[in-house]
Amino acid sequence: MSGICGYIGIKRFAAETDIIHRMCQSIIHRGPDEEGIWLGEGIAIGIRRLKIIDLVTGSQPIFNEDKSIAIVFNGEIYNFHSLKKILQEKGHRFYTRTDTETVVHSYEEWGEDFVQHFNGAFAFSIWDAKKEKLILVRDRIGEKPLYYTQLPDGGLIWGSEIKAIFEHPSAPIPEPDFTSIHHYLSLQYVPDPWSAFKNIRKLPPASILVFEKGATKIHRYWDLAFVPKHKESEQELSNELLERLQTAVNCRLMGDVPLGVFLSGGIDSSIITALVARRCNEKIKTFSIGFEEDTFSELPFARAVAQHYDTEHHEFIVRYEAADIMPRIIEHCDEPFADSSALPTFYLSHMTRKYVTVALNGDGGDETHAGYQRYYLDSFIRLFELMPKFIRKGLYNLFDLLPEPVNIPIEKNWIAGLKRLRQVSEINPKASILRWGSYFSHEMKWNNYTEEMKTRVGEDLSEDLLAEWFDRAKADAFVDKSLYVDDMNYLPGDLLVKADRMTMANSLGARSPFLDYELMEWVARLPVSMKLKGKRNKYLLKKTCQNLLPPVILKRGKQGFRIPLGKWFRENLKPMMKEILQSELFQNRKIFKPEYLNRIIQEHEQGRTDHGKRIWTLLMLEFWFRRYIDK
Repeated sequence: MSGICGYIGIKRFAAETDIIHRMCQSIIHRGPDEEGIWLGEGIAIGIRRLKIIDLVTGSQPIFNEDKSIAIVFNGEIYNFHSLKKILQEKGHRFYTRTDTETVVHSYEEWGEDFVQHFNGAFAFSIWDAKKEKLILVRDRIGEKPLYYTQLPDGGLIWGSEIKAIFEHPSAPIPEPDFTSIHHYLSLQYVPDPWSAFKNIRKLPPASILVFEKGATKIHRYWDLAFVPKHKESEQELSNELLERLQTAVNCRLMGDVPLGVFLSGGIDSSIITALVARRCNEKIKTFSIGFEEDTFSELPFARAVAQHYDTEHHEFIVRYEAADIMPRIIEHCDEPFADSSALPTFYLSHMTRKYVTVALNGDGGDETHAGYQRYYLDSFIRLFELMPKFIRKGLYNLFDLLPEPVNIPIEKNWIAGLKRLRQVSEINPKASILRWGSYFSHEMKWNNYTEEMKTRVGEDLSEDLLAEWFDRAKADAFVDKSLYVDDMNYLPGDLLVKADRMTMANSLGARSPFLDYELMEWVARLPVSMKLKGKRNKYLLKKTCQNLLPPVILKRGKQGFRIPLGKWFRENLKPMMKEILQSELFQNRKIFKPEYLNRIIQEHEQGRTDHGKRIWTLLMLEFWFRRYIDK
């Protein structure tokens, strides 16, 4: 785990130690253990390293035998031992024990096809001096980030985080990209390849960028296919699933530092805990976080799993004062980011880092095994939409009158679900996550945007971005196509951003067994009935792992990593909410009409509608403006 950065081909600035050092220092949290810098002809690369594998000889940059190829690498290659053996048999000589060196020699052996041989989470840059070629690569799922900017003079600057790019004197002036902000308000994140800044882009997952002679080319090297479907019996599929899960966990236990497990108390993290415990002889360490509000806290379930496997268990309680961390979340994300579970993830990572250097998690279980309620609700809503329009309109108006409780997680809040039906019926079915999870639908935005904002963004629909992914899916079933959208967009745009930034903010490595690409490819081809059987989510996964978990875990429904925003903004955080959203500074952004902002504050205060997530989204946007644009 590390942070990488570099620049090439900038005429006004030759390769200078001071510049690349400043870039490295800006991401020191990603790699507190050591700095590595290398300067070549017109190129500088740097790294801040968190030592996990090969603590002694694994310093970067790493080179091939004649030092014509150099690499800085963020992440891990889980199959590097087998790769190393193959490469040694082909005559390659190694001078370290680190996984990074296998990448260098793989490039020598297989050229740009080398990435096909890697099973891991990574983002890296390779400089080939003989060919005068720079290669940037990002892993298949997007677990590790990589940003870049192409300069008018042909130069290129890149880094694991945007802040590293801004440390270069030739970097573009930070300007907001309002189209990206428009998408953020609907999605709660800025989707790739855009960023919140003009002229700065994300390298998409499963992509290779080649910079050669001032020209940049990007191509995708991997995709996820849901066909053809497996034909084996349910029992045979169950047996293979367990074997593949255990393999994905086992290879993520490698390293030369202490490791533990994030244990939320949900199905996915509980399964990972069970599989780690099966593999390890010594007592494993587990880490959980909860809230004073019992309806939002999963600590009792986490404790049940911890007791079942006799783990060394640690807990932390998040209180409303933790909202003070909101500006720090933006500081580490560099972009507006509205997934409020980033807050508890930050605290969980902070606590965990006191004990271990790496933590396994359950990320990806829902998106691969159909764990969300909306996967079966999409079928339900099609029946609802058969009702005459005037009846549905009357029901919508009736639902709007119902007071919405703020002390219940969304998965259990049936009133919030009824109120959402109007939005659901208005949004393209191909954009499932927007139908059920968007805080600001396009209609809501368009009716309440200022005229200035409408001019800035045009009529781009966020749902169209997701619909394009839906249509691109190599799948036949609606559920599979929705899973593909989540795997290709929601996972890298939201969940993996949260996991990477909040763990790396605390110099903690994160590993996600459910996102093993070979496991994902196999799971994708399961029959839909093995993922979703009626209203039973994760059917085969739960059946396969039922003997590994306490009964209380299997019987509970999904809750999610929610925080009591509605309650906080009606009580302790109410003054901050009003001060910021009603400030002249925020309203002068000319995004939403002042009367709309006043209305959502009033409706939230009165308990008519829980606007907690919308308020959080707007606050995080304003914190971003103040940190990056106003300075």
